[in-house]
Amino acid sequence: MFRLGKLVTRAAFAIVLVALPALALAAGPSAVPGTWRRLPTAPIQPRSPVVGVWTGTKLLVFGRAQPTPPWSVDVAAAYSPAAGTWRPLTPLHGRKGNFEGRYWAVWTGKRMLVLGPFDFQAFDPLTNHWRQPAGASGGGAGGLVVWSGHEMIDWGGGCCGDASSGGSAYNPTTNAWRKLTPSPLAPSQQPIGAWTGRELIIFVSGLDPDGKPYPAALARAAAYNPATDTWRRISPLPAPRSGANAVWDGREVLVVGGAGAPEGAKPPGLASIGFAYDPATNGWRQLPPMGSGRRQAAMVWTGRRLLVWGGSQTAGAGLPVTPSRGLAYDPAANRWSQIPGAPLLGRLDPMAIWTGRAMVIWGGYRPHSPLGSGTRFFTDGAVFTLATP
Repeated sequence: MFRLGKLVTRAAFAIVLVALPALALAAGPSAVPGTWRRLPTAPIQPRSPVVGVWTGTKLLVFGRAQPTPPWSVDVAAAYSPAAGTWRPLTPLHGRKGNFEGRYWAVWTGKRMLVLGPFDFQAFDPLTNHWRQPAGASGGGAGGLVVWSGHEMIDWGGGCCGDASSGGSAYNPTTNAWRKLTPSPLAPSQQPIGAWTGRELIIFVSGLDPDGKPYPAALARAAAYNPATDTWRRISPLPAPRSGANAVWDGREVLVVGGAGAPEGAKPPGLASIGFAYDPATNGWRQLPPMGSGRRQAAMVWTGRRLLVWGGSQTAGAGLPVTPSRGLAYDPAANRWSQIPGAPLLGRLDPMAIWTGRAMVIWGGYRPHSPLGSGTRFFTDGAVFTLATP
């Protein structure tokens, strides 16, 4: 606390008052009470980013391994928090190949659906059996995938200089795909979005894979209603955000992390300020600074807080700075807090799920050189249990 002596002038006092917020931020926000514990060793060793779902009692993890490089095969395992044990899942019938790509996983209430560039699999935990449903839509290559309660909706994506503005939906009850009505959005390889319980909210950068703007007539944000198979244009992001995470908190879509707009020839810097979108008012509000930006982090919604863990605090060339300490955002208090340091090394793209009381982190990777060679894939994890969820 500052004490004002006789030698402190009015001008100096003013400087102190201006400096107080910055000093408080530098000291760091208060910590969210909770405890970490490591997970036991898993029976699989994926060599790619993993995806996972929470069934209500178990964590199901899916990835790709390389038992005989350069070929890769699908691998999966289940973790039971109650028993504190892992078990490998029955082998998959998926494609073998040397392209791993990006995968998405959703939980239907009965099965885990896994969608990738060349794979579409469904796993039933009760029978410990995989099956290949109706042919995939061709998505899963970096687009956006959500579960609506009835369908798995897949929109956008692309590869190798292409970007998509199309989408489709898979219904596990009928084992059939349907195409979504054409959207007003600009194509996007990596759209940002979240399911609100009624609509799929999507935000795109409006830039093509070469960084050139798409025509202004194409929307930068839209909402899709699967019940009516219709789109509506909505207010776009107040500032560009590429690679951000979007989470629905029950009232707003929270857009956090990622990078801002490029500055000339410089790569875009990380964004420490996020935004919240309210579908009821079609309006935005700015979130307070999170201290430092994050990219390729994992995020979960607890019902009260947004938990952020992993990712990098740096952008551009050079090795990423990957902290082991996370952050928590409370919309009711409109403030960020720290999460106690995890017993894990920091990493990019870890998998995270919320069990109803705890956040489970597993997997992720970190390059050993600025060029990405010698990438280390992590096959460990930990559980963070909140003292007051």
